[in-house]
Amino acid sequence: MVPASRTGAVAAHLATQHTLGGVYAFTAYLLWGFLPLYFLLLMPIGPFELVAWRILLSLVFCALLLAVTRSWGRIAAILRQPRIAWLTVLAGGLIYINWQVFILGALTGHVIETSLGYFINPIATVLLAVLVLRERLRVTQWIAIGIATLAVLVIIIGYGSFPWIALTLAATFSLYGLVKKRVGPSVDAVSGLTLESLWLVPVAGVLLIVVNATTGLMIGTEGTWHTVLLSLVGVVTAVPLLFFAAGARRASLTLIGLLQFVAPILQFIIGAWLLGEPMPLERWIGFGLVWVALAVLTVDSLVHARRSRSAPA
Repeated sequence: MVPASRTGAVAAHLATQHTLGGVYAFTAYLLWGFLPLYFLLLMPIGPFELVAWRILLSLVFCALLLAVTRSWGRIAAILRQPRIAWLTVLAGGLIYINWQVFILGALTGHVIETSLGYFINPIATVLLAVLVLRERLRVTQWIAIGIATLAVLVIIIGYGSFPWIALTLAATFSLYGLVKKRVGPSVDAVSGLTLESLWLVPVAGVLLIVVNATTGLMIGTEGTWHTVLLSLVGVVTAVPLLFFAAGARRASLTLIGLLQFVAPILQFIIGAWLLGEPMPLERWIGFGLVWVALAVLTVDSLVHARRSRSAPA
């Protein structure tokens, strides 16, 4: 029989880890929420050159982390598994599209639309569960998907523009999450980002060659402060990911699901109030419907999690 004091110590340790996980995950989403402002500080650099440096400098930063922690063996272990290695190639392609579209949105006055993409992301993830994993959804989840679809239609018809940035971000990030789920715990955050960045080096090279041949490269031409900020883009990319990985290992999926709205809320506030992007009535209605869909999805998730915990073993 386990002593009561030991049981209490274990419970206290788990509670502490859960709280710490929430703090780590919140920090990750907070940093992701402020990313548009960081990218705007790097103007007048173009979105294609910025993504290229983001790829290359992320790889450099991750390589330094692997060297310091002497974790190169993890990379070798992944490469010895062809299926896992190819999944990291697919993940790299998806994250490139996501990064490129996000930075295009941030630098061209569409920060609000990038926030819409990450508001839609949880709903897109649920839809993928049906289309790819053949999961059966609860009625409330179908209701949330229906409301979100109506929201997109309102934005297209009422606002008069197709939200391609938002839908591309939601599609690529939800697919990226699905690929990462298929990869499983065999690939840690640093090793995963290292390989994903490594596979994208040829893409970054082509981008830099094309930009240099057309508009010219901006790195080193806008003063010391601009160059320093640009050189830190790899750190800015990797640090939130590491916080998220640390949080996901400790916090419950329910808590992570609730915290994921921190980033798009911040991006929405930045776009609407700080940058003054337009929010006509039609757009408010569309966003309002998305928020209703998310509320339905969140309540359903909380109720389902509570019933699962109270169900007999």
